[in-house]
Amino acid sequence: MLDNKQINRLEAEAVNSATTRQPLYAARKKVFPKRASGRFRQFKWLVMAITLGIYYLTPWLRWDRGAFAPDQAVLIDLANRRFYFFFIEIWPQEFYYVAGLLVMAGVGLFLITSTIGRAWCGYTCPQTVWVDLFLVVERAVEGDRNARMKLDAAPWTARKLVLRASKHALWLVIAVATGGAWIFYFADAPRLLGEVATGTAAPVAYVTIGVLTGTTYLFGGLMREQVCTYMCPWPRIQAAMLDENSLTVTYNDWRGEPRSRHAKKALAAGQAVGDCVDCKACVAVCPMGVDIRDGQQLECITCALCIDACDNIMDKLGRERGLISYATLSDYNTNMAIATAGGTHPIDPTLVRTAGGAFSDKLTHFHVHKISRPRTFVYMGLWSLVGIGLLFSLMTRNRLQVNVLHDRNPQFVTLSDGSIRNGYTVKLLNMTPEPRTIVVTMQGLEGAQMNLVGSDLPAGRSFAIPVEPDRLKTLKIFVRQPANQLRGQTQTFTFVANDQAGLESDRYIATFNAPETTR
Repeated sequence: MLDNKQINRLEAEAVNSATTRQPLYAARKKVFPKRASGRFRQFKWLVMAITLGIYYLTPWLRWDRGAFAPDQAVLIDLANRRFYFFFIEIWPQEFYYVAGLLVMAGVGLFLITSTIGRAWCGYTCPQTVWVDLFLVVERAVEGDRNARMKLDAAPWTARKLVLRASKHALWLVIAVATGGAWIFYFADAPRLLGEVATGTAAPVAYVTIGVLTGTTYLFGGLMREQVCTYMCPWPRIQAAMLDENSLTVTYNDWRGEPRSRHAKKALAAGQAVGDCVDCKACVAVCPMGVDIRDGQQLECITCALCIDACDNIMDKLGRERGLISYATLSDYNTNMAIATAGGTHPIDPTLVRTAGGAFSDKLTHFHVHKISRPRTFVYMGLWSLVGIGLLFSLMTRNRLQVNVLHDRNPQFVTLSDGSIRNGYTVKLLNMTPEPRTIVVTMQGLEGAQMNLVGSDLPAGRSFAIPVEPDRLKTLKIFVRQPANQLRGQTQTFTFVANDQAGLESDRYIATFNAPETTR
């Protein structure tokens, strides 16, 4: 076991302190987070690698959809109003799928926040991921925390100028790559890359790259924690999602207080001493400039780096990990009541330990069943219900649609032989990337026949119409019924569209109008 004197204490002050709030328009105080090491930091590296890999590499994935559709796996084809996602193709009228995914994302965010706090903010939020990436570059160029602080305070020299220029140049490269990757989602990536490089791309491509380059550089490199504190609404909203059984990053002062840098002297003097040695390692690694020992704060994104930093100190001191840990408010309050004798005394660390130094059996610890509560099941049920509904709709949707528009003027025409003719605009939509032959059949309307305008096909009750892949075919059809077959001023019949292969069909109930005198 190491003595407290052997712990490297850091001169780190919380920039965003819950006890001393800065005015809203106060100048930004720079945060120089120290690199952390531990299980949560490793998990953040993994998440960063996965999320950045998905963002930068997805537009380059290929997916064979045949000769009549693009082969980019994920493509938002604005020109043709399509959204391709691997084997899924979404048309504008199917935007409800996108709406459903947004609902699932919202409910999922509520579910995650209510169970494990701001995990989205701490691990997968784009702001967090890109700030982490920018910090990797900053540490590689300027060094870790102490070196960066010294460089920032030092006067401008050739070395400082080179280091700062190198850092910002690398940041700009990342920002440009971020903006460039985004536009590749909206056109064929290899072709668009060549156009951008040769200056022949559409102006909107360069504008988009410029805007995203600027915002990425500004938010990830210069503003950092200010985006989360002042621009993002989620820190204010997420408090409504939490309850006493939600997991949050917590400083367990029931075992850490009273904190002391000179534990041996305090113990010799008969004073109570907690596990916290006030090394401020938790403050030094925090990218938000928060001291978690001040309690829950809106600036805290629960990235858990303070847990890694504190666990490392506890390991060096030979003490149990978990002075800072994920904990629920319910468990914290229970343990605090033990440490304070029901709230009647200040925190006494001896009350939470046995005579042998082990933790008391009366202490409560987190168990997964504590987050398995009604609201969790409600969120999970709603999320699953929307997801199952979308999946069922996607698997059973019809990729052939027929729509019919009756001529408004005239409503009908009386021919020389007394028969009545109505005109219709029939639209056949082939929503597959393959050509299809669609058979249009008329059902009902006894004795009537169809004429396809602009075609040499003889009149009949059925036509075979070729339709190009992913296209809308518009037909002009006249329906004629002999006078002796009329059954009223208004009759209904059905246009039926069938894929010649017999895979899909659709139908539309149309109206046939006749003069009132014919009734």
